[in-house]
Amino acid sequence: MARTASDNQSGLTTSVSDTPPAHYMIKIKSFSLLAKNALEKYESGSFEAAGYKWKLVLYPNGNKSKNVREHISAYLAIADTSSLGPVWEVYAIFRLFLLDQNKDNFLIVQDAAGKERRFHGLKLEWGIDAFIPLRTFNDASNGYLVDDTAVFGAEVFVRKERSTGAGECLSMIKDTVTSKYVWRIENFSKLDLECYSSNVFFAGDQKWKIQLYPKGKRHGTGTHISLYLALADSATLPAATKIYAEFTIRVLDQVHARHISGKASNWFGASSPETGWAKYISLGYLNQQSNGCVVKDVCLVEAEVTALGVTNAL
Repeated sequence: MARTASDNQSGLTTSVSDTPPAHYMIKIKSFSLLAKNALEKYESGSFEAAGYKWKLVLYPNGNKSKNVREHISAYLAIADTSSLGPVWEVYAIFRLFLLDQNKDNFLIVQDAAGKERRFHGLKLEWGIDAFIPLRTFNDASNGYLVDDTAVFGAEVFVRKERSTGAGECLSMIKDTVTSKYVWRIENFSKLDLECYSSNVFFAGDQKWKIQLYPKGKRHGTGTHISLYLALADSATLPAATKIYAEFTIRVLDQVHARHISGKASNWFGASSPETGWAKYISLGYLNQQSNGCVVKDVCLVEAEVTALGVTNAL
């Protein structure tokens, strides 16, 4: 037999039932010692319900992170998501229980009208911030705390689930480090290949290289040199991996120290391993000795690279 009451302000429904929770119970002895020993949060062991693993989470003096005072806070959390794939959603209705040891029945608290909650990778826990006032709980006549012992429980009913099997995680880099590399290109006037690459250098745990097209590329062909920054190992990079980097490429003026610079930021990955400038410097300007770009047939190209973020598959 159950009696039900709704609280429209809190959006909760409370009821009383002689039937114990179907899925899990926690018996806590010496309950008062939780607060005395500054145990702000207690998580139960995992239990299985509706094909998933769950746990009960209790805050014996209220969830301070949500500014809860003078109440017990109680939550249901999904405990094991390793088998659910990278992107998943579980819609569940749950009820939280508290045993009245005097009457041998259970107080049940749940969302009004059995509202379902969506559990997912960014929301592993749902529950009730103000599950029961501490004054009510500690009053022995109510039967919730007897001989300093209390019993909590939970029932979980999954309504539907969804798993897309794909997803990604973007990690922005807090403490970035800028890496600098200078490429010394000798016998510059004798370069006859379409493209030349610098040695590999590291920036942000990734391998990079500078790419030079001495006769130009795309709309710079025949009139300019083209310079690009490229990932050195893009062919082996997973398809979902992308690196967001800010970079500067300079042709160093070896006479006047008035360097010619290009600055950009870009997402680099397997499908977009390089970016830069097709019209970096005109061949006429580059080959004029007084401009200092090529001295004794040597050109110095410098790259500064700062990795700002990395995206990987979940």
